[in-house]
Amino acid sequence: MTDVVLFDYWRSSASYRLRIALNLAGIEYQSIPVDLVKGEQRSPEHLARNPQGFVPVLEIDGLRLTQSLAILDYLDQTRALNLLPKEPAKRAQAQALAQSIAVDLHPVCNLAVARHATQLSGGREDMPKAWMQHFIRPGLQAFEALLAGFEQAPYCTGDAPGLADICLMPQVYNARRWEADISDMPRLLAVEEACAQHPAFAAAHPDAVQPTA
Repeated sequence: MTDVVLFDYWRSSASYRLRIALNLAGIEYQSIPVDLVKGEQRSPEHLARNPQGFVPVLEIDGLRLTQSLAILDYLDQTRALNLLPKEPAKRAQAQALAQSIAVDLHPVCNLAVARHATQLSGGREDMPKAWMQHFIRPGLQAFEALLAGFEQAPYCTGDAPGLADICLMPQVYNARRWEADISDMPRLLAVEEACAQHPAFAAAHPDAVQPTA
């Protein structure tokens, strides 16, 4: 039994990021699902873990950590994952790539926001898909443009997976899920192909961890 515990949801973008990073670090962990559709994130048990009622929550090294970007930074510093370039300018550019998704795009495309938009629309059946497409495509178009700051490589910022790739792949999954058009983004699609072939990314994919029951 491992001492590392990840409280997550299989389709959560932030949880997906953490699964990738844990796999890259070679850290074995126990996954405890928190079903966001059923509202388990609002249970007293989960609110005691994270008062925000979000996933993921990671228990590691005697700590209980929240917020995926903060946890990724912790893993990067303690497990030497080298998720960001060392050179200050490239480091800032790589962080901008990651944050364009994790800070700007992801929050407006999470389940709670889409549900609220649907409620405000009077329960329009097409609202969730229309909402997601409205934000995902332009967000990823901007990401594609930001990639121009880096030379063409298998991954976003170099020859090895980094923070930008970890943030990108969950959003690409969402683009596929909600049928947002990304066919005209060659750099992004090349990164998607490289990540899909990497064992750490493949094992973290929602299809690989989806509950069977």
